[in-house]
Amino acid sequence: MKIGFIGLGIMGRPMALNLRAAGHELVVPERRSLTQEVRAAATVVGDGAHVAEQADVIIVMVPDTPDVEGVLFGHHGVAEGLSKGKLVIDMSSISPIATKDYAARINALGCEYLDAPVSGGELGAKNAALTIMVGGPDSAFERALPLFEAMGKNITHVGSDNGAGQTCKVCNQIIVALNIQAVSEALTFARKAGADPAKVRTALMGGFASSRILEVHAERMINRTFAPGFRVRLHQKDLNLALSAAKEMGMALPSTAIAQQMFSVVAAAGGSDLDHSALVQAVEIMSGMKP
Repeated sequence: MKIGFIGLGIMGRPMALNLRAAGHELVVPERRSLTQEVRAAATVVGDGAHVAEQADVIIVMVPDTPDVEGVLFGHHGVAEGLSKGKLVIDMSSISPIATKDYAARINALGCEYLDAPVSGGELGAKNAALTIMVGGPDSAFERALPLFEAMGKNITHVGSDNGAGQTCKVCNQIIVALNIQAVSEALTFARKAGADPAKVRTALMGGFASSRILEVHAERMINRTFAPGFRVRLHQKDLNLALSAAKEMGMALPSTAIAQQMFSVVAAAGGSDLDHSALVQAVEIMSGMKP
């Protein structure tokens, strides 16, 4: 297929290159930030409208809800270049409520829409091992499945209604945040009590406390390697989606609210662009320890 890809950042760039490696053609908009690798792999055009004109499927992978709206409906945006029968796939993590609106506006142009946010971070994107959570019509999902298989391993069609994928991603981000907080507290407790956090982690990996967060993020906490795979500020954005939706539905997410405040401590200390495993610094700061 001829794929338009907009959003070639930490996650989007390896995702797009994996599509190219699977034999699909790439069309991308001109950006000064485009790497030589991307320029060599893709046809570069002027803007989102031109991407949509040339591609059969347009994938969007940008940071937040307003970014998706701008890419799709802004000046020279994707919507201006769409023609009947094309497919738009938003793989960003954004508001489920806004997603329903965007899908309706794309559908009105005679095109299909899928929301397909991902989990797995930069490593998952590079290894084509992402978890992909998809919302939208069955026909569109079947059409897009070969593309998802080129980028991910665990692909789930969550529901035929747009917004289902984004709702699932919000659930994912709640669970990930609370697990990071739990591991942060446990390792800081070990350190404060005089135990070796690395050995504590090794011991816990063999028991019921074992988790992917303990495996990957605890190692980052111990080694102090907080180069971003997924930035603190982006996880804050996702938890804001959870908390605002919970308020609208009249439900409580008390632990999620606490995790959001812990991320805010890291951000206030200048860590907005660190990996979200840096949440451990908030526990250390609040415990009177030097991060």
